[in-house]
Amino acid sequence: MSSKNGSILALDNVTVSFGGLLAVSDFDFTLQRGELVGLIGPNGAGKTTVFNIITGQYEPVSGKVFFRGQDITGWRPDRVTCAGIARTFQNMRLFEGLTVLDNVLVARHSKLRSSMLAAALNLPSYVKEERQAETKAMELLDRVGLVDLAHTQAGSLPYGQQRRVEIARALAADPEVLLLDEPAAGMNPEETMRLMEFICGVRDEFGLTILLIEHDMKLVMGICERIRVIDYGMSIAEGTPEEIQGNPKVISAYLGEEACDYA
Repeated sequence: MSSKNGSILALDNVTVSFGGLLAVSDFDFTLQRGELVGLIGPNGAGKTTVFNIITGQYEPVSGKVFFRGQDITGWRPDRVTCAGIARTFQNMRLFEGLTVLDNVLVARHSKLRSSMLAAALNLPSYVKEERQAETKAMELLDRVGLVDLAHTQAGSLPYGQQRRVEIARALAADPEVLLLDEPAAGMNPEETMRLMEFICGVRDEFGLTILLIEHDMKLVMGICERIRVIDYGMSIAEGTPEEIQGNPKVISAYLGEEACDYA
């Protein structure tokens, strides 16, 4: 198998276990180019484990991961990122003591080609690449509405803006696929509404394919074209937001009877 239906990302019957406990079991999933898909389920269902499998933090005990038709199972996280898959984390991993610009530059450095010797000697080739990286980082910050805060310490920003920094940092790696792990966590309703618009805008402007994990169902139902639901590491449903809201298994396992309120 090289891919599934021409998908940009595919997980083929992936299983991961920890000490005999199945975290993800025979998980089969495809992501088509340009899609914005939600991955939802109860806490501990295996959602972040799926992200960790895709990005190389975990290697499955069985099954394969394909990106653009290539088997990337077991690749190191840095290699996965360079190939074109970037992510954010449930618990933000910003360098709070660094500026917003420096946080984005950290990711941009994965694209530099100069050697360590060139950097140590501050050779013209390295200086040129550094300038190009800073220009690119500033362009990204402008696009996400943070250019005026480029030289502000990242840790001093409000939570919603820190999330934007994290997404800008992911974009600095020039991904084709962006994985967002609970981007609305800790946000108030107004921040969440702005984030919804932001995610859709980023997808369209950068031509991204996005898979997101989120517990805020108004966000998920509001922007996702397709939703996959997992529970105890296994898929229990997939469909449009309307189909998921009316699925008895999903209501019982996760959404509850208030599911209709998410429309």
